[in-house]
Amino acid sequence: MKESDTPRRARRGSGAITLRDVARLAGVAPITASRALNTPAQVSAEVRQKVMEAVQKTGYVPNRMAGGLASSRSRLIAAVVPSTVMSVFMPTIEALNDTLFDAGYQLMLGQSGYSASREESLLEAIIGRRPDGIFLTGILRPGLGRTRLLAAGIPVVETWDLTPTPIDMLVGFSHHDIGREVARFLIAKGRRRLALIRAEDERADRRASAFAHAAAQAGLAPVTQINVGASRSLRSGRDALTQLLEQAPDADAVFCSSDLLALGALTEARVRGIDVPGKLAFVGFGDVPFAADMAPALSTVRINGADIGRLAARHLIDRAEGREVVPQVVDVGFSIVERETT
Repeated sequence: MKESDTPRRARRGSGAITLRDVARLAGVAPITASRALNTPAQVSAEVRQKVMEAVQKTGYVPNRMAGGLASSRSRLIAAVVPSTVMSVFMPTIEALNDTLFDAGYQLMLGQSGYSASREESLLEAIIGRRPDGIFLTGILRPGLGRTRLLAAGIPVVETWDLTPTPIDMLVGFSHHDIGREVARFLIAKGRRRLALIRAEDERADRRASAFAHAAAQAGLAPVTQINVGASRSLRSGRDALTQLLEQAPDADAVFCSSDLLALGALTEARVRGIDVPGKLAFVGFGDVPFAADMAPALSTVRINGADIGRLAARHLIDRAEGREVVPQVVDVGFSIVERETT
């Protein structure tokens, strides 16, 4: 093919190269070009080569939206996650993406920033694009977003939480159980003056509530809580420990709602010369990669995020391709990993 053979971009609208242009350049009918791209076994190797050369020459990219309208399949999965920056959710996102890609699906990712209003706006935009499935981090509470999802009929998998009333499918674990078991773990280690450093979100709320309740059931004093709000930085962890020591100087154990906050708190403890774990023990949440390499190494709650991503992807793929999903609710559980900070 000569450079001059490339179709001129003089068509109406955006001027995008179309399948008809590819077919003309390859010297075949548009239906033959379509078969060469979508069902290559139906055409000869020679025709397939001509069409692929035309695709390479023109830079043509198939309009998946048009194909989706014809087949009711987009091969697109949309995911809404709170954050991807220093995030406990990264193993889940990576496993979700890899499993989908291997099955011929693409992942579209949106970040809610732990904002309910932003999550609702993302869902409105996602539903309008009619993906083959939607992945949610957490449980969607009653509201417009949940109503829209139920009305859309798009397969949905909620993750990183548990509820007896999921929208559709669910792969997660109990935050209530985590809070309770971390308190029991620290009490069994001889800790009696428990405290919390936590960010502001619904899942952290439930862990904190169960943690405080377990402490009260054991006859301990009320748990001191430092809420850092929407901030989830190392700096906020340092500042939170400063506040905690002012309010409860006799605290002997702290449960942090993320490993990053725990890292900040531990940094502040080191600056102050506090003996860890002799005077003050720490437990984080998430078991992110740096937790085991800290000095001292951080005790934390481990969630198998990669399993969540793989299972959620398989659920969505099966539903998109018309297969039954059983069971629709999977509890992947959690474990407390003891290291040097306890």
